[in-house]
Amino acid sequence: MNEEIKEIRSNPEKAQCFFSKILAFTLGPVELKELSEENEVKIIDVRARADYEIGHIPMAISIPYEEMKERLDELQKDDLHVVYCYNNCCHLGAKSAYLLAKNNFSVMELTGGFKSWSEDFRFTTTK
Repeated sequence: MNEEIKEIRSNPEKAQCFFSKILAFTLGPVELKELSEENEVKIIDVRARADYEIGHIPMAISIPYEEMKERLDELQKDDLHVVYCYNNCCHLGAKSAYLLAKNNFSVMELTGGFKSWSEDFRFTTTK
């Protein structure tokens, strides 16, 4: 193993910084379910519209990643936005979150995407 990596891994301050960012900008399905039940988030499905129409997280709106830049005016800067894509291997959520943050929107990403919500936790989906 690289010595620099060993040094980083043994540094609790760097670990604290890394994990605080994960906790600040991502959330899991249980957290999202709780926030959505309290109407404290705007959920954005960034997958292809056809996949959204097959099934999506309740209260989510469809803004496919390819349309995000042109549709920013549909969103409110005061809202907390949670984006999700297909699964852990998909980067559409991260790309969308980056775009929103770059345009001064508060944003988080759902860890595991729609797959985690619907298959791992078996939460309700809407058609």
